[in-house]
Amino acid sequence: MTIISPEAPARTGIGARKDYHALNAQLNLFASDGSIQFHKDREAAEAYLFQHVIPNTRTFRSVAERLEWLVANDYYEQAFLDAYTPEFLTNLHERARRAGHRFHTFLGAFKFFTSYALKTFDGTTYLEGFEERVVATALFLGQGDGALATRLVDEMLSGRFQPATPTFLNAGKAQRGELVSCFLLRLEDNLESIGRSVNSALQLSKRGGGVALLLTNLRETGAPIKQIENQASGVVPVMKILEDSFSYANQLGARQGAGAVYLHAHHPDILRFLDTKRENADEKIRIKTLSLGVVIPDVTFQLAKENRDMHLFSPYDVEREYGKPLSDLSVNDHYDELVANPRVRKTTISAREFFKTLAELQFESGYPYVLFEDTVNRANPLQGWINMSNLCSEILQVNTPSRYDAAIGYEQVGRDISCNLGSLNIAQAFASPDFGATVETAVRALTSVSDQTNIDAVPSIAAGNDASHAIGLGQMNLHGFLASQRIRYGSEEGIDFTDIYFLTVTYHAVRASNLIAIERGTTFAGFETSTYADGSYFDKYTERDWQPATDRVRILFAEAGVAIPTRGDWAQLRESVRQHGIYNAYLQAVPPTGSISYVNNSTASIHPIAAKIEIRKEGKLGRVYYPAPHMTDDNLEFFEDAYEIGYEKIIDTYAAATRHVDQGLSLTLFFRDTATTRDINKAQIHAWRAGIKTLYYIRLRQPALEGTEIEGCVSCAL
Repeated sequence: MTIISPEAPARTGIGARKDYHALNAQLNLFASDGSIQFHKDREAAEAYLFQHVIPNTRTFRSVAERLEWLVANDYYEQAFLDAYTPEFLTNLHERARRAGHRFHTFLGAFKFFTSYALKTFDGTTYLEGFEERVVATALFLGQGDGALATRLVDEMLSGRFQPATPTFLNAGKAQRGELVSCFLLRLEDNLESIGRSVNSALQLSKRGGGVALLLTNLRETGAPIKQIENQASGVVPVMKILEDSFSYANQLGARQGAGAVYLHAHHPDILRFLDTKRENADEKIRIKTLSLGVVIPDVTFQLAKENRDMHLFSPYDVEREYGKPLSDLSVNDHYDELVANPRVRKTTISAREFFKTLAELQFESGYPYVLFEDTVNRANPLQGWINMSNLCSEILQVNTPSRYDAAIGYEQVGRDISCNLGSLNIAQAFASPDFGATVETAVRALTSVSDQTNIDAVPSIAAGNDASHAIGLGQMNLHGFLASQRIRYGSEEGIDFTDIYFLTVTYHAVRASNLIAIERGTTFAGFETSTYADGSYFDKYTERDWQPATDRVRILFAEAGVAIPTRGDWAQLRESVRQHGIYNAYLQAVPPTGSISYVNNSTASIHPIAAKIEIRKEGKLGRVYYPAPHMTDDNLEFFEDAYEIGYEKIIDTYAAATRHVDQGLSLTLFFRDTATTRDINKAQIHAWRAGIKTLYYIRLRQPALEGTEIEGCVSCAL
């Protein structure tokens, strides 16, 4: 689609509904020969563009005229354009158009123009097509580096790399939120910290990110305040305040405010915390929109295995005894001494009942998320203790506390967490003419997001970002790629590919960060005490030659021309990293991807599809159908859905990737409608034993109602 034209558009109104909706609906009806009508969905995408988008798009005679108009009317910022010559701007736009981008699905086109494309302030006219949004993003992230901007245009238009929603939505726009996807804040056990954190959550939410908050350090219900017993209200009232805050603040109405709270399993309020998600909870305590996460150490599983009680420890007493908050203490390593210490107040609950309660709530609501504390920290390459995750459970970084005065000003600015996300499309990236260059370009793009992020309204977030330069390079379309190669998800070959693919990405991501450190002559703060600096991070890669276990995967890599790093490659990289460092404290995190995967024509994240033909409700448009990417009538058998595949194969696939990812992976588990809470408990144990770091949602397939089968309906039959 081009918006450079001498002709003025005829406008029919962005809310108009045309034949494209009917065409898309035919995707869910078998053709007369029993085949799926994939072509109808492609026709729907074309019809949507011609019937709706093009008539409602403002056109210009030239690139220069368009950019000048957008700046003059406060749609684009001037500064990011001034970093390039007018000739370069024109040439880059022309390069983007020559790429010949096409939307593969109706939903992909609809999502882009509904959620990402720049519109006039009254919402009636489009000011960008996909190519223009890509170019604006590339120019903004390029920061005057024409070569990087050009590479980014190529990577994004080929579908190999896709920035996360906040970056792709906001880059270059004059009226925008931040470029970052998520934030993590820790609370300390005082009202100043609570008050400051509520304000910080509001500030961050309005800027466009999801916010997670750590509640582990707050004293429990009934704990003393100023030595007066039974005064503290515990964590639930703070949760209610936060839930109301997120419902109030959102990003210019483009994204709703969203928050999560994490609590340690051995906090005395843990059952009250979990009860807030019960369907029959009292409205005074019920939490409807806030997401919940539980931090579980290894010892909790051991206690459950032995059918013993688990002790819950007062954060107030732990901090007085150990001089550090409960969140920064390994409960697993100190459990026996905490139990034996008479100065630490404690209560007990049954460990097995705790896991049963966890499964019951996940069965009812999908919550809470789970963070396996000791697994996470054993894999952490940095000094410090990881005690929480984010709204999607893939960000795992060290934080440090802040101290405040009575006016809620900072006496000491700690380090909270922000993370800049973007994902590679595995199918497209694997087909890159230079796989290493694709990974490096993605790392440089995400580093640019970090470099250009300075959220001074929350100094602890700014301090954490400035110190760590953390990024989260993710992946999507694993199932789509495997099925396109006629490999079953969760099979030996599927897990083998996942293992070697993520190993190869890790090599190039570390190499790219090392190059940036060399170019800039600096590393992330704390590099000297990391396992990168002493070389131990690389041990698992230099102790053996990590190669495919199956012939099929070996052939796949050879045919794609993607070189698998050898022991010698890793050894050479280790020496360069020890000498020069790396720029980014954290490099990889695999998010759920969500709407951006529709735009990119990818299966979401690295989990299996939920349905061969997905049914979504999209506002006033109503029901919309989306076919699994890369699916054809000839390869349907390789597109088993997540419920058919089962949690064991999903966990095993994620475990293969996890060993190479320095942060986490957003892992949703899917269960059939016959599942019980016992099945969920078994999945939790399997995940923990497999080395999974976090669990995201639990999804249960809803039982089909009698009489709902519709003749000729694809989604009903598959």
